Amino acid sequence: MGKRPVLTFLKHVETLGNRLPHPTTLFIWFCLLVLVLSWLLSMLGSSAIHPVDGSIVSVTNLLSQDGLHKILTKTVSNFTQFAPVGTVLIAMLGLGIAEKSGLLGALLNRMVAKAGGRALSAIVVFAGVMSSLAADAGYVVLIPLAGIVFASAGKHPLAGMAAAFAGVSGGYSANLLIGPIDAVLAGISTEAARLIEPEREVAVVANYYFIVGSTFLITALGTLITEKVTLPALPAWSSTANDSGNLEHTAQQSMGLRNAGLVLVAALLLIGLGLVPEQGILRDPATGTISQSPFIKGIVSVISLIGALCGVAYGMTLKRYQTKGSVIKDMEDTFATMASYLVLMFFAAQFVNYFGWSNMGMVLAIKGANWLHALALPPVFLLSIFILMSAFINLLVGSASAKWSLLAPVFIPMFLLLGIAPENVQAAYRVGDSSTNIITPLMPYFGVVVAFMQRYKSDLGVGTIMSLMLPYSLAFLIGWSLVFAFWVGLGFPLGPTP
Repeated sequence: MGKRPVLTFLKHVETLGNRLPHPTTLFIWFCLLVLVLSWLLSMLGSSAIHPVDGSIVSVTNLLSQDGLHKILTKTVSNFTQFAPVGTVLIAMLGLGIAEKSGLLGALLNRMVAKAGGRALSAIVVFAGVMSSLAADAGYVVLIPLAGIVFASAGKHPLAGMAAAFAGVSGGYSANLLIGPIDAVLAGISTEAARLIEPEREVAVVANYYFIVGSTFLITALGTLITEKVTLPALPAWSSTANDSGNLEHTAQQSMGLRNAGLVLVAALLLIGLGLVPEQGILRDPATGTISQSPFIKGIVSVISLIGALCGVAYGMTLKRYQTKGSVIKDMEDTFATMASYLVLMFFAAQFVNYFGWSNMGMVLAIKGANWLHALALPPVFLLSIFILMSAFINLLVGSASAKWSLLAPVFIPMFLLLGIAPENVQAAYRVGDSSTNIITPLMPYFGVVVAFMQRYKSDLGVGTIMSLMLPYSLAFLIGWSLVFAFWVGLGFPLGPTP
């Protein structure tokens, strides 16, 4: 009885959302809208005073002579330097070989045989949460794999991809281990706190206890939504050979998996030799650490290379790669499926840069900070409102680190003057920032998810994805916010104290 109103509501969201133009057309309109708004708000004198240095931040008119010159000269670099473009293409080179060779199908067949029911959903969501250790690799590696896994298990692949997307992006600030994002956010928080207290330092592990607890929370919520909302909302799925490759278990496949496994072990041993020694060649040459090492920064290339080597080993065992150029042909076929994605990314890249150049996001953030300061509410309520504000701003500005670079110098000094620790503010930001990643088309990797999901539903639109992800977003935002309020309200430490 409780399911029907929810499913009806999500169906309305999907219907309304799919009335929007094609995602690429949508981004074209967004670009034009930013240009017009930048002109209008600039004419109206929209601005804000930066609370750190007192400078006036004004909306920049992109239809001015300087703005038009910038648009013309930066169009190519906007696209070529847009992070999701190179990341996805490089990852797909290697993963395309792994998929076309049949390796992924054989591996997933084994996985499905050992995991079913809610366990499969939980594994996918948990893997998505943990993927933040590999920066953005989860978007281009785990999400398409989750679709194949669910299809192999006889479940709708869009449900698997939604579960993975929820874990990767919605749970971006949760993890069992300290990762690159922790170091980046802590560094920004430290600089912001020192505007008030010159000796203040926010440790990389400042939110460690909280993110560990959040990992189990997000996994549980993501699994619950997948099983109780997403799967019932989708039609029944019948697996086909094209969904997961050749899944018939044979002795030749076992030999191929063994050979691919040997290649994987050899690769991991080489990586270990480069990381374990204090002077390892894969560590950061300046600091000797792993978190900011070339290995972590180049993890997508590493995954792609390992996927390609394992795929070739498997394909050669099954005699798929016997003719000259057969491996190259599989890579070309993989890239052929990326045409629509590249067109979408071109216009998405232009929009993201136009919006940044206009300063509209910065002006909005500063005005929001001033409003929050004027409320004069108890700390837990202020932080809860800050979570909601971060969640809203996240709908307009994508990058977590870039957004925190903007918000931290505004909110951390403000909250510090109110007696609220920077560690608490940073944790609150992480909750709001992560929860709405999965429902905004302005998130850089949203187009990646569109392209991957269209493999199973060619006419899929923005509305379908939003209807799939909205329950996850609301569950994460409400559940995570309540846990945060409970945690902070009772005075539990967010992480180890020095």
